[in-house]
Amino acid sequence: MNNMRLFAKNIRTFLLALVLGVSVWVSAVSTADPNDVRTYPNPIPIEPIGKDPSLVLTNEIPPTMELSLRAPRSVWETLTAREDAVRATLDLTGLSAGEHNVEIKIAVAMRPYQIVLANPSTVNVVLESLATQTFPLSLSLSGQPAAGYQVGEATMEVTKAAVSGPESIIRQATRARVLVSLDGVRASINESVSVQMLDARNNILQGLAINPESVRVDVPISQQGGYRDVAVKVIVQGQQAAGYRIENISVFPPVVTVFSEDPEKVNQLPGVVETQPLNLQDRKEDISTRLALDLPADITIQGVQTVQVQVSISPIQTSLTLLNQPINVNGLAEGLAAQVFPQTVDVIFSGPLPVLDTLTSKDVTVSVDATGLGVGTYQLTPEVRVSVDNVLVESILPGTVEAVITVPSTPTPSLGP
Repeated sequence: MNNMRLFAKNIRTFLLALVLGVSVWVSAVSTADPNDVRTYPNPIPIEPIGKDPSLVLTNEIPPTMELSLRAPRSVWETLTAREDAVRATLDLTGLSAGEHNVEIKIAVAMRPYQIVLANPSTVNVVLESLATQTFPLSLSLSGQPAAGYQVGEATMEVTKAAVSGPESIIRQATRARVLVSLDGVRASINESVSVQMLDARNNILQGLAINPESVRVDVPISQQGGYRDVAVKVIVQGQQAAGYRIENISVFPPVVTVFSEDPEKVNQLPGVVETQPLNLQDRKEDISTRLALDLPADITIQGVQTVQVQVSISPIQTSLTLLNQPINVNGLAEGLAAQVFPQTVDVIFSGPLPVLDTLTSKDVTVSVDATGLGVGTYQLTPEVRVSVDNVLVESILPGTVEAVITVPSTPTPSLGP
C-alpha cells in the first residue's frame, strides 16, 4: 500500500522525466539526421488497379503525379537512389459503370515520412461497360489507276471483324471497312491494310479494339492493250558557257504512258521516248521549262502532253594563288612607325572559275591591325579583303607576320659656318 502511495505521489515526476527523455532523444536524432522537405525527383506513374474486366476506362487519366515529402536525409538518400521507391495506385476495386472520383494511394518504400503535397491527390474516372460485336468486312477502292491500266477483281482473306470497346462507341459503329487507294498505281497490290470502324456519317471511330487489326488485300492491276509505260530522255544541244558545268538534268514525270490503236507499234518502241531538243548554248544559269515529246506517228501520250525539265548549271569551282601581296598596317598610333616581316604574303583563293580568271592584285587588300599597340614587336595575323563577290580566302602564307613598332628618329640639324 505504501508503494502504491509512493508511486501515485511521484507519477507526475515520472511522466515529466519520460517526456524530457523523449524530447532529448528526438532532438539528438533530428540534429544528426534532420528532416528535409523535397519533391520526389523521379516521375511517379499512376497505376490503375482492380478494374472489373467487364468495364473499360473511357477518359484519360494523368500519366504521372508529383509528390513532396518531409523525411530525414537518410531516408531521402535511399529514396532518390531507387527509381521505384514511390508507387501511386488508383484502386478501382468494386467500382461500377459511371463517373467516380478516386483517391490516389501512395506507397513509399522507406519510413519515416510525411506527405506534404500530392498533385493530383484524386482522379476523376469514367467507367463504361465493355461491349463486343462482329461486323461484316467491306472492301472499298478509291481513286483510279494510271492511264492505260485496269483493275481486276479485288479480294481479301478475311470477311468479318470483331470489335470491342466502350458500349457508347460500339452503339455508334455501323460498318467495318478496308480502304485501298488506287490513285496512279501501275502494279498489282498485295499488302496488309488496316481495318476501320465507321459510324453512320462515315467518320472513323477511335478507342476500339479490332480483331483482326489488318487484313491482306489482293487487287490485280494490268495494262490494257495498246498502252505502254516508257521512260523520258531529255535531248540537249549546244554547250554551256565556258567555266560552267551541268550538275543535273531532271524530268517530271520520268515515265509516261503512250497509246496506239496498233499495239504492235507500241511494243516496237525501245522503252524510251525523247524530248524536243533543249538548247544549252552559252547558258550560265539554271533552266526550268516544259518540253514536248518526239513521238512516232500514230502514237500519243496519255495525260499532259509536255514534261517538266530542270537543268542545274553552276560555275566550275577552282583555286588561285596570288603571290607577294604587300601588307598594309592599319590603326597605327600617330608618331609611331611600323615595319612588317615579311613584307608580303601569298594568298590562296577559291571560287568560280570565271570569277577567278579575272581576279588580280588590284582586287585584294592585305593588312594587319595595329590599333592600340605601342612600341614593341608583335606577331599579328593578316586579314584579306576581296572586292569581288563569291571569292573565298582559303589560306594566307605565312599565317602570322612580325610587326616591329618604333618611334622614328628625328634627324639632327647641321650647324652652318
